[in-house]
Amino acid sequence: MNDDDLVFKALADPTRRALLDALFERDGRSLSDLEQVVTETTAMTRFGVAKHLRLLEDADLVVSRKQGRERLHFLNPVPIQAIHRRWIDKYTATTASALLDLKDRLEEKP
Repeated sequence: MNDDDLVFKALADPTRRALLDALFERDGRSLSDLEQVVTETTAMTRFGVAKHLRLLEDADLVVSRKQGRERLHFLNPVPIQAIHRRWIDKYTATTASALLDLKDRLEEKP
């Protein structure tokens, strides 16, 4: 599986997106902190959260570092930026963007 596939697979799950959002808000969180974020919206064990974090690490979206007795997790936005450049930039520079703007304006209610 190539790097883009790993990133897309990681971003496909709402729990993993919630973990990335939490790390965006405050970097350097422990597994316990991230477990609390996830359990606010869904019932998941610590083991389940750890599995999601491992998949994010495999996609290089999260980097972890041991500090004392706990492991802290940090967001790595570089793979998301690479996806943006590869898949989004080239489409926003075309007429597709203008057509979407026109569609939005036409669908606005007066």
